[in-house]
Amino acid sequence: MNSLGFDKSENDTKVVVAMSGGVDSSVAAVMLKNEGYNVIGITLKLYNNANVNKSKSCCAGIDIEDAKNVALKYKFDHLILDYQEKFYNGVISNFVDSYANGETPLPCVQCNQTVKFKDLLDEAKKIGADALVTGHYAIRRGPLNNASLHKAKDPSKDQSFFLFATLQEQLNYVRFPLGNYKKSEIRKIAEDFNLNVSNKPDSQDICFVTSNSYRELINNLSPKANKKGVILNDDQKIIGTHQGIMNYTIGQRKGIGISGSKEPLYVIDINKDQNSITLGPKVKLKKNVIKFKNINWLGGKISQENLECSAKIRSTQQDFPGVLDIKDNLGTFTFNTQLDGTSPGQACVFYKNDQLLGGGWITI
Repeated sequence: MNSLGFDKSENDTKVVVAMSGGVDSSVAAVMLKNEGYNVIGITLKLYNNANVNKSKSCCAGIDIEDAKNVALKYKFDHLILDYQEKFYNGVISNFVDSYANGETPLPCVQCNQTVKFKDLLDEAKKIGADALVTGHYAIRRGPLNNASLHKAKDPSKDQSFFLFATLQEQLNYVRFPLGNYKKSEIRKIAEDFNLNVSNKPDSQDICFVTSNSYRELINNLSPKANKKGVILNDDQKIIGTHQGIMNYTIGQRKGIGISGSKEPLYVIDINKDQNSITLGPKVKLKKNVIKFKNINWLGGKISQENLECSAKIRSTQQDFPGVLDIKDNLGTFTFNTQLDGTSPGQACVFYKNDQLLGGGWITI
C-alpha cells in the first residue's frame, strides 16, 4: 500500500490536488509530487478578480498565479477551471438567501458541499484520478470504502467541522495529507521546498466578502430584500424599527440602534414571517437543547439514538459532552451545559472522541 492507501506504486497513482494558491494546498501538492505520485493541480476561479479583497481571498487572481508558479517549479500539470457561476449558485446565492430568511449561513461548508466535493470531485473522476487531495487539516482513516473522518493533529487548525457535510462516497475518494502535521511544520516544509507562498497569510473570514461588512454585499446583490420592520423586546412590545432582518444575527449586540436599557440587549430571535427581530438579555440566548435537520452521518453503524458523545456549534469552540438523538433525518443534541449564540443556518457537528460522526443544520 502506498501512503494514500492504494495497492499500487505512487507513479501509477493519479491524484488531483485542489490548489487554492495558499501554503497548505501548495505543500500538499509538492509533497505528493516528491513522493512520486502523478499529480495534477487544479485551481478554481471562483469570482471576479477585481472584486476580491486580497487579504481574504483564495482562488482569485494572485492566488491562481501562485498555484500556477508552484506547479511550474515542480513540473506537474496544472489546470484552471472557471467555476464563477457554480460558486455563485452554490455558495454566494445561498449566503444571501440565508440572511434574507433570518438565518446565519456557513459558506465554507457550502463551498465544500457543492463546488469542491461535488463539482471538482466529479472533474477529478472524469480525468481518471484515483483521489482528490485537499489541504484541509483533518484525518481520513480506513480502507478505500467506509472511511472515517477524524480531527487533525493540530487542534488550533482542525477543519473537520467544515467537512461534516462530506458524503461517505466522497470521503472514500478524498485524501487529506496534512492532517498529521501542525501548521508550523507545514510552513517549515514550504520553506524547505523554497515555495514562494511559504509566508503567505492564511485567508481570513469569508473569502468573497470584499468590503468591511457582509451587509454591503447582501445589499448590493439583493437590495429589495431589505424591508423595514419592528424591533420587539422579550415581552413582545415594540421598542423600535429595523432596516431589514438580513442586517442582524442571533447574539448580535452592537449596531442595533436601541438604547436606554438597564442591561445590554442582544438579538435573541429573528422572525422572517413577521419581519421582526426580538431583543433580550444575554441569559435568553442560553440553551442546552439544539435541534437540527438534513443530517449527514459518517459514523457507520454507531447508534444514532441516545448516544453519549460530544458536539459543537461553532468551528472555533471546543466540543462539549451531551446526548445525541437522530430519527427520520431530524435530530436533537442535549448538552450537559448551556451554550449561547445558537442560530438557524449554522451547524451542530458531533464527535465520538476524535472521530467526526456527522452533523446537521440548526433549526432552533
